Amino acid sequence: MKKIGFMGLGKLGLECAQVFAEQHTVRGYDIYPRTSDSVKVCDIAELVNESEWIFIAVPTPHAEGYDGSVPSSHMEPRDFGHDAVIDAIKNVNRYATTPKKVVLISTVLPGTTRKHFYPLLDSKHQFLYNPYLIAMGSVKWDMVNPEMVMIGTEDGNPNALAGELIDLYKTIMANNPRYEIGTWDECEAIKIFYNTFISAKVGLVNMIQDFALRIGNINVDVVTDALARSTMRIMGPKYMTAGMGDAGACTLPSFKINVNGNTTTIGELYDTFNTNDVFLVESANYACTAKDEKKIAAVTKTKFSGDMLKFITDSGELIVTPNHLLPISRAGKRMLVRADEIVDTDKLYKL
Repeated sequence: MKKIGFMGLGKLGLECAQVFAEQHTVRGYDIYPRTSDSVKVCDIAELVNESEWIFIAVPTPHAEGYDGSVPSSHMEPRDFGHDAVIDAIKNVNRYATTPKKVVLISTVLPGTTRKHFYPLLDSKHQFLYNPYLIAMGSVKWDMVNPEMVMIGTEDGNPNALAGELIDLYKTIMANNPRYEIGTWDECEAIKIFYNTFISAKVGLVNMIQDFALRIGNINVDVVTDALARSTMRIMGPKYMTAGMGDAGACTLPSFKINVNGNTTTIGELYDTFNTNDVFLVESANYACTAKDEKKIAAVTKTKFSGDMLKFITDSGELIVTPNHLLPISRAGKRMLVRADEIVDTDKLYKL
């Protein structure tokens, strides 16, 4: 049984603290009066001194007018409010007589923890960033049945403290979630873009509904259910690997390409790119997905450590990454597909 303290007993903090209190000794503090049958509500000095783990669950509010009720794209970008988190950290420093394990669960924008919070915490304390994926109407259920648990460390490595937090969560979990460990910044980004992804889906579904009403003879549920069951690309990991955007997928440094009338390799092009203003791709082989003439504005190099795919062609071997786009002929039609989606009946062709 661990001694746990919750700074912040609002809509999120109180119910999360009560979940922990089913297995552990939990104290809580809030600037407003709170009551609980399982959490001992106390002053902040007692909470800090009597707790081994301190969870900071205070609000990080948006500015007025940024709640999503009205369009804000024309407004100046604004950050979440940090004052409550900063006060909580200062109170840990002020009242702690022994080292504490501090866990911030409040949602903040990427880079906030490293820039604004961690530098304030006394060096004797340990720190993790651990945002929750919880809906306000189902806090306790979501707390013990998460899709994943994000744990942010300074360098992204699964250190001993992260392992201790995982062991602590295992005492309360009703499911067996995956644990995603990254830097503070990466976990901040996962939380923010998880929410962004949901917002994008809601916007898309509502757009489909509007489309269905305008066109007629369309049951929106038939359309959205078909999309929801499409787990290969839409609801799966496909197309979730970052790349070069318009330039297409990656190419190996040894791949040959025709540039400005001369044959060179991608590696040579990268090494000599700054010697000319613009390179013009006139034609290419399997290495390039450009059609006709295309200007190259940038050439980048990225280390790849995953599995490579090998294709045997009439002219030799072709080794590419799984997400590399290749020109193929399939059922009489020419198209560009990912290397890991090519089947035995496909034929490679030159652009």
